[in-house]
Amino acid sequence: MLAGAFPVARAAQRLPGGLGRLLFDLAADLAWGTRRGGVTLLERNLTRMRPDLSRREIRRLSRSNLRRYLANFYEAVELPGLTPAQIEARVRVIGDREPARDCREGRGFVAALGHCGNWDLAGAYATTSLAPVLTVAEVLEPSEVFEEFLAMRRRIGLEILPMQAGVFRELLRRVRSTTHATPLLADRDLSSSGVEVQLAGRRARVAAGPAALALGGELPLYPAMIRRERLTGPRRRRAGSPWGIVIELLPAVWRPDDVAPANGVAELTQRWVDALAERIRLYPRDWHMLQRVFVEDLDAARLHAASATSGAATDAAVRAEEG
Repeated sequence: MLAGAFPVARAAQRLPGGLGRLLFDLAADLAWGTRRGGVTLLERNLTRMRPDLSRREIRRLSRSNLRRYLANFYEAVELPGLTPAQIEARVRVIGDREPARDCREGRGFVAALGHCGNWDLAGAYATTSLAPVLTVAEVLEPSEVFEEFLAMRRRIGLEILPMQAGVFRELLRRVRSTTHATPLLADRDLSSSGVEVQLAGRRARVAAGPAALALGGELPLYPAMIRRERLTGPRRRRAGSPWGIVIELLPAVWRPDDVAPANGVAELTQRWVDALAERIRLYPRDWHMLQRVFVEDLDAARLHAASATSGAATDAAVRAEEG
């Protein structure tokens, strides 16, 4: 969906008034009505997180979710043109205040993010209010759109490393030598070397990166939930937008002293997944998971590859701790 949404969002910014936002709402409704663009998977994932909801309620929830998801693209492309004051007005931070102290003390932190809210706006805010942001992006096709997407993120101050061979070693080297806020989208395993966890009582595979990086770099790991909120009054005028986000920083998760390094990545990963799952259940319209995350949805070939490589991140973290 990124390949189509990003250039359309750029063009929609030129439309007068609220026509651009209306266009994206209509596009979301079209995808929802025709069940295209991962809508079926989105509803399946939402049903697993909220089994208490009826089929009709899930359908309404998925429509609202998809509208918010596409709105994130529309709002992301305007970020390079916003002033720092506008960005600050669009963001409200709640929860744990320790990440700010970590950055002031020069050690940085790792954040485990879900596919929730407008993470580009969150990154633009963090890079001016906390520390330089260093993160990883999945390499997408077509390459021209991906490069433009990276360029946009770099214009708002984010440093992006493409997800490719050796990226974990580079991340580890950077976080050990400089102070960064390192948020990683991690609620889906993109590498076939992730960690199997329990998510909403079901087996799922998520990325090992946040836990491995936190352990290897001896950094705190904060689960973080980003959700959308409507702005009113003076804040809306300062923001120049009817919408902003809430960044909720949850308490850091740590590896218990009685857990061996070889089990540290798995233990730490399950801990941040548990914390984030609670927030997703509360704010399901902001969890934009249009891909396969639960094991029962993964094909046999991918599961075989995951089984063959499942120790890679753990081994890397153990070597990093020992060396």
